[in-house]
Amino acid sequence: MNTTALKTLSLTLALSGASIAFAGHHEVAVKGVDQDVSHGYVSANMVKSDANGWLVVHRTDSSMKPGPVVGYAPVIKGTNNNVNAILQEPVASGDMLMLMLHGEAGGMHTGVFEYTLGATADGPIRMNGELVMSVITAK
Repeated sequence: MNTTALKTLSLTLALSGASIAFAGHHEVAVKGVDQDVSHGYVSANMVKSDANGWLVVHRTDSSMKPGPVVGYAPVIKGTNNNVNAILQEPVASGDMLMLMLHGEAGGMHTGVFEYTLGATADGPIRMNGELVMSVITAK
């Protein structure tokens, strides 16, 4: 398909409300809101993934850089609603948390979360060079 035909197809799909994925990338997203975490878990309203992976909860601050992992939960390919990750350490009211999509690749075991900060196993998913994440504040 030539470039002009591809652009026309993309515009037609966009105007009709449909979407098209290029180069094998699909729509991925993490949606979360500020929430009470005193019950020991944090929730993402929605995680959309193009493969099985993980919702990972990182500490963060105003620098918006991912810090240590404080929780995680598995996600499956497709749309996952109300994903709950058990917090593995205390989180105080006012703490900022980064809810991030990680993959299930590069590790030794499928279904076992093997990521450590900066590692490649079960590492963060990026879309157009950007981390797929949502930052929330604990209440």
